[in-house]
Amino acid sequence: MSASQDPTPRTVELLRTSTGRYTARNAEGAQVAFGQGEDLLSPVELLLAALAGCSAVAVDTATARSAEPSEFRVEASGRQIVDEQGGNRLEDLHLSFHLAFPDDAAGRKAAGMVGRLVALSHDKYCTVSRTVEHGAAVSHDVSVACGADDTR
Repeated sequence: MSASQDPTPRTVELLRTSTGRYTARNAEGAQVAFGQGEDLLSPVELLLAALAGCSAVAVDTATARSAEPSEFRVEASGRQIVDEQGGNRLEDLHLSFHLAFPDDAAGRKAAGMVGRLVALSHDKYCTVSRTVEHGAAVSHDVSVACGADDTR
């Protein structure tokens, strides 16, 4: 294992709050509600948000050292399809960055970095998009209990 690899697994716990509504929570207690409903992001939309967010963090962190953006918006899109095996998935994933900086030396410096930072994020730093592009096996296990003593 190289020195740059982090052997600590990333973990999120999902809790059902009601039918079609869930809360994902990380070890530090940060949480996000999602599911089915007009006021919720769907799981697919969360995936798109994760793609946009992962790249946005890299771009924002670097450019903000030079100038505060007056606009910072990333649109993530994809088409949901049924593939040859009958499974649902997304294709044609696309990120569209819309940024603006002040028209001064610091703003022009930050603006000049954006294209390179987006490319580096895609090619090297964004764990989410790189995992989607390269694929990763998803395993699972199941534990089911029935009875009044079950507290889960």
